[in-house]
Amino acid sequence: MKFRTAAIVAIAAAALAGCQTEGDLVVQEGVGITALRTVCPAVGVPDYTGDVTLFSPEGARTADAIDVTAAITNVRTTCDDTGAKVYAAATFDVLAQRRDTRGARTVQLPYFSTVVRGTNAVVAKRLGTVTLQFADGQARASAKGAAGAHIDRAEATLPAEIRQRITRKREAGDADAAVDPLSEPEVRAAIGRASFELLVGFQLTQDQLAYNATR
Repeated sequence: MKFRTAAIVAIAAAALAGCQTEGDLVVQEGVGITALRTVCPAVGVPDYTGDVTLFSPEGARTADAIDVTAAITNVRTTCDDTGAKVYAAATFDVLAQRRDTRGARTVQLPYFSTVVRGTNAVVAKRLGTVTLQFADGQARASAKGAAGAHIDRAEATLPAEIRQRITRKREAGDADAAVDPLSEPEVRAAIGRASFELLVGFQLTQDQLAYNATR
């Protein structure tokens, strides 16, 4: 599954503006230090999990069988990085539309939140449910969802030795003056270990995920 979030060596500080800590770094491959990074995780929605389509009958996949569609939008984040445990929270809206507007209807959609370390190691996962209330004659409905995660500050902080290798001033005559420190395997690995993401999306079945990926 591909993620719409930061790669190992491109940590998105802008996603969590307001929780910057002096001395942390944002590093981009081939560019070097570009801005502050934080111990707060980047927040995003994994590819193909930001929307869901319900069909009636369930096994149908034609346009005239679409029953309800819903999408996650307006993802907003906050982060408290003042303690040894960093707490990141995300809220989002779910906007939905149904085809048949007759009668009032309640639709419950499951969603997940995961904490990912180094772009591919899932260290925690939780499930939740958003409840959509369609009034009689109403085609649209909305609901709100929320997620949160605690991350160990020490694990999200670059080791001092790695920070020194990235920030060390290089003179023109140095043997490694032209070497990007981010190309070094040890530096890349350390940045990956210190990079966390909080990801939210619909908890889809394999069929639903395949539909999103191939439509």
